[in-house]
Order: sequence, then C-alpha cells, then structure tokens
Amino acid sequence: MITFILSIDIQGLMIILFSAILVDNFVLSKFLGICPFLGVSKNLKTAMGMSAAVIAIMLLASAITWPIQNFLLNPMGIGFLQTLVFILVIASLVQMVETIMKKTLPPLYKALGIYLPLITTNCAVLGVTILNITKDFSFGKAMTNSLGAGLGFALALFLFSGVRMRIEKADVPKALRGLPITLIAASLVSVSFFAFKGLIENIFG
Repeated sequence: MITFILSIDIQGLMIILFSAILVDNFVLSKFLGICPFLGVSKNLKTAMGMSAAVIAIMLLASAITWPIQNFLLNPMGIGFLQTLVFILVIASLVQMVETIMKKTLPPLYKALGIYLPLITTNCAVLGVTILNITKDFSFGKAMTNSLGAGLGFALALFLFSGVRMRIEKADVPKALRGLPITLIAASLVSVSFFAFKGLIENIFG
C-alpha cells in the first residue's frame, strides 16, 4: 500500500516536472520572461549563465514565498499583499546572487550585464511563485514546478541560442534582419513545443 501511494506521488511530481519543462514552458507557452530570452540568447555561454541564475532564483524564491503565503499571509488575512511581498523576496534573492556572482564569476557577471539585475522584474520568476499558490501545490509540488520552470527556461534559451547562431550565418532578406527574423524564429520554436503535449499525455496519461 505504501509503495502504491509513493508511486502515485512520484508520478504526479514527474507530470508536474515535465509539463513545466515541455508543455507549459514559461517562455514558449506562457510567454513569460521574453526580455532575457531575446536579450541573452545571442551567446550560448551567456545564455547558460543566465539559465543557472534563473533556476537558482526560482527555487529559492519558491522555497521562501510558499511558507510566507501559507504560514503568514493567509493566516493573517493579508493575502492581498502577495505580489508585493513576493517581489521584495525575489529582489533580495537577485541582489544576493548578483553579489556572489560578482565575487566568484566576474567574466560571467560582466557578460550578463544589465540582464542579471533584470531577473528582479522577470515575470517568469514571479509567475512561478504565484502559480504555485494559485494551483494550491504542496511544498514538494511547488519546488518541483519551480525546478521544471527553470529547466524549461534553460532549454528554451539553449535551443534558441543555437537557432540564432544559425541565423547569423544565414542570408536573411534585408527587410527581416534583426528583430523581425528573431521574432519569427522564436515563434517557430514555440510552435514546435506543442507536439510535447500529446507525448506527456501518452506517457503519464
């Protein structure tokens, strides 16, 4: 009986994880975090550095905001302060990560430039913390969803970096060079992820 219950829990966590990575990808499906997605994806190394920072921030933010919501805001009847409190938590975490990166990884810190502090206003980070509460996830499910959202962000950046490297070498019509071809490529990458919905349903359905 215990084994059966554990298998159900594990299957549920796996569905949340892979759905967040592939089906409900925050960048390609929910269209959150577009600014760093377009701004940092020119260079693969920079994209991976940003991805690692976003994953860390998402996990830390969820680990802090979930108990704040459930053990502080809700019991005190001040849930309407959720967005304000969550933004303050995320801003503090970003400042901490930025300081650590500046001390330990100066080249990556310089390469990320303005996009690192912009994680504070990255709607994907705020979105995942609020979504964890909206969907009434347990702490374990909230952390799993946050990990999946971070890995999905990293996957989207990694794939799009490769696409943009190919675009740089392609003979693009003059009218489409720059932002137009970048947006067209991003939309095509987004559409390709729709195929994963059926795959997840077949595996875990």
